[in-house]
Parts: sequence; structure tokens; C-alpha cells
Amino acid sequence: MIPILPSVNALLNGTAAVLLVWGYTLIRRKRIAAHRRVMLTAFVVSCLFLVCYLVYHAQVGSVRFQKTGAIRTVYLSILATHTVLAAAVPVLAIITLRRALAARFDKHRRIARWTLPIWLYVSVTGVVVYVMLYHL
Repeated sequence: MIPILPSVNALLNGTAAVLLVWGYTLIRRKRIAAHRRVMLTAFVVSCLFLVCYLVYHAQVGSVRFQKTGAIRTVYLSILATHTVLAAAVPVLAIITLRRALAARFDKHRRIARWTLPIWLYVSVTGVVVYVMLYHL
């Protein structure tokens, strides 16, 4: 089971990214109930990702990028921004979700403007890191 977790993690990150874009599209169209369902699903998918990620790295430890040269610099740059922002996503997502569920929509919108692009960036770059680490 452990060897497939990087692929599972990439799938979960990609799914979260799609759900985030879909949720954003729904709220722009004023489809609030559908937006709520999709964003809750994105949160659950991201939580599943976090569990799988922690299980994998508890078993395997750190995985080193083997390539050298310019591609290594690109990889490490993406990984650095991904890692720093990934640390913020759980906090931002929980605050954003709590404000929505408490019907504090003015405060929800204010933080969601930050949460969405950061969460989306982390989800997409998670897939990029996976591809670069396991398929280059």
C-alpha cells in the first residue's frame, strides 16, 4: 500500500484543485448550496490527502530529488513555495470553513479571497512536485 501513496496523493491534490475551481465557479454563479457541497468535499479530499501524506512520509521519510542542474533549481523553487504555503492551508481552510458554516459571510468572503488562491496553488504544485519527483 505504501508504494502507491504518492500517486494517491497526487490524485487527491488534483481532485482538490478541480473541486476548488468548481466551487469558485459555483459561487460566482450564486449557486450557494452547490458551492457549499463542493467546498466541503474539497476540504474532505484535502484532509484525506494530509492523512495519506503523513502516513507515507512516516514510513518512507524524505524523498530526495535525484536530478541535477537547472531542473533541480526549478524543483527546489517550486517545492519551497509549495511547502511554505502548504503550512498555511489547513489554518486558512478551517477558518474559512468555520466562518461559512457560522453564516459569517462577510468575514468568510474576506479570508476566502486569500484562502482560495493559496489552497489552489498548493494543490496544483503538489501534483507538479509529484510529477517532477517520481516521473522525470
